[in-house]
Formats: sequence, C-alpha cells, structure tokens
Amino acid sequence: MTTDKKADLAGPGIGDYTELEKILPTDYESILNPKETQQAIFAVKDYIEENLCKELNLMMVQVPLIVDVESGVNDMLDRDGSRTPIQFHISNDYDKNPVDAQVVQAATKWKRPALKQYGCEVGEGICTDMKAVRKDYFLDHDHSAYVDQWDWERVITEDQRNLDFLKDTVRKIWKVIKGAENHVQEMFPQLKTDKYPDLADELTFLHAEDILDMFPDLPRKQRETAILQKYPAVFIIGIGWVLEDGYPHEMRAADYDDWVTETVSEDGRPMHGLNGDILVWNPVTKRRHELTSMGIRVTKETLKKQLELTGQTHFLELPYHQAILNDEIPLSIGGGIGQSRTYMAILKKAHLGEVSVTVWPKILKEICAKKNIHVLE
Repeated sequence: MTTDKKADLAGPGIGDYTELEKILPTDYESILNPKETQQAIFAVKDYIEENLCKELNLMMVQVPLIVDVESGVNDMLDRDGSRTPIQFHISNDYDKNPVDAQVVQAATKWKRPALKQYGCEVGEGICTDMKAVRKDYFLDHDHSAYVDQWDWERVITEDQRNLDFLKDTVRKIWKVIKGAENHVQEMFPQLKTDKYPDLADELTFLHAEDILDMFPDLPRKQRETAILQKYPAVFIIGIGWVLEDGYPHEMRAADYDDWVTETVSEDGRPMHGLNGDILVWNPVTKRRHELTSMGIRVTKETLKKQLELTGQTHFLELPYHQAILNDEIPLSIGGGIGQSRTYMAILKKAHLGEVSVTVWPKILKEICAKKNIHVLE
C-alpha cells in the first residue's frame, strides 16, 4: 500500500490503455451533436469569463504561450521534476542574440508579476485564456497534452491570507460554474437529464488531513473517489503539506501556492495550507473529476520554508523568486480552472477529446470509437 501511495503522488492519470478501456462507459451517447457541442462550449466560455471577472473583480489580459527559460516563471507542476516543459532555441540574429524559450505548462508564476505590470490594486486582478502544453501526461479520458485554463490572479492584503477568505473566493467560483451550467441548460434543455445528475448546488470543504483520517489506508485518488461518493462536489484544503502517513495529499510545486502556513479547522484543530482543489463526481465516467487548483500564494517567508522542505533553495536566485523576496510583486490569490474539464462536466461528456481538438494516440481513438465516443480531430 505504501508503494501505491507513493506512485499516486506525481499527478493523476490511469497509465494503461487496457485499464482505460475497462473504465470508459459502455452505454454512452452524447447528449449534444458536434455542432451543438461547439455552440454550447462557447456559451459556457463566454459566461464564465464574463462572470468570473464580475465576481472576483478581474479583467481579461493577454497571456504568454512561451517564456524565457532564464525568467524562472514556467510552472514545473510537480516538485519531483517528472514533468518538464518543451524547450527550444530561437537562434535569432544568426545566434548573436539568441533566446532559449519554453512552452508554458501553466501561467501560474507569470500571473503574479503581471499584477504589477498591469497596475492592479488590492481587490483587483487578471484573468487569462491560457493555452499550454504538458508533454509528460498519459493521454486518457481527462488528460491531454494540450491544456486550456482560465488562469486568474488577484491582489490581496496580508490579513486576507486566511481560510475564510480562501473559502469565500472558492464559493464565488463555484457560483459562476453553476451559473454556466444553468445558462447552457436554458439553451439546450436536453442537458438536464436523470441519467446524469447536475453539479451539486453547494461545495463541501474538507482538509486533506481529514480525508486521510477517514481513509488512512487508501492512496490519494482512491481517497478522493471515496469522499466523492458522500459529497459529490468538494474543495480539498492543504495540498502539498506532508500528512500523517508521510506523504502529501498530492505533490504541489513549492513556489506558488502556500501549503505550509498553519491554520485551524472550523472545530479548532491545527491544520496546514491555504490552497486546494475543487473536485466533482463525474456521473458519465463514474470517476473523480478535478476542475480547478487554486490558493493563496506564498510570502517571502513561506517561499523560503517550502523550498527548504523540498530541497530547491537554488530557485531563490531566479528573477521571479527574487521579486517575492524583495517585496517587488504583490501578495495574491490565484488559480487555474480547467476549461475543457469544465466543458466536459457541464456538457456531460465522456472524454476531453469531445470538447477540445488535440492529438490522441491511435489506440485511444479506436477504444473511444468502439464505445460511441467521437473525439474531435
């Protein structure tokens, strides 16, 4: 079981097409045809962008697809180095003034300096239509090499760095996601069906430490699956902190979310972390389904502490980390909401490939076709 727990840390994914074939639904029929699906996707997209900006006081901004390697702003996703970005050399000017660039894996660290670049004051923030490439994912029904997110970030004060503020922000995001579901069901009433229940009206907030207490012998993904049987929409708090069993709930990079700060649960128990994930039960795939990761970001003190815990203090020399250490960029809260994951949940789809156009291996397309799942090409 210990080995299973360790193997479960470095990101989700099934990892085997024989297993994927077993878990994909056998009685699937898409509620919307391809044309309706595209109309619905853009209705949801427009609704979420407009209302996320209203609820959190954000403005839409441009976001990089590629970044300079030397900037240190690319998202390394996991702190074990298992997922590396695509890197390439721009020879420029006959290699006299070259640039080494990387395709972003997420815009997590870019956004915080961007708050300063765009002159955001306390309570103001930015939202992006972020596109990324993650080449080290196993391509299954809800992981693709192409990633699209609403990456957002907002300036906060020191006294807003607490669980109440985090939860209040999460509830606003959930209100927008539920609103998008209602909005698209007005356009396509057939999406409301007894076969696949709608998203839950309310989120349940749980600490990673509590979930481990409930299911001490289960690896992380199985714990999430078990808790979603009881609560179909949860926000798991404190992802990255090492729990009682010697493992974090999931690996989380050490230089953006704050997972080390001591907090107190609603009933007065000591906890850790000011970040978390929204997960829902997907009634189509009958599996756990992550929609967003987010959190209150590190201070210079917690940045140093987390990098010490993960053995990555050499990162402190990079420009992004120096900007935090020297108080050159604001305190913030931020996150990434998976666009295709959200479309998949709201439009009751069995596969990411039904809502986004990307590359899939031949074996996966053949498995899907046999199960009446038609991925876009």
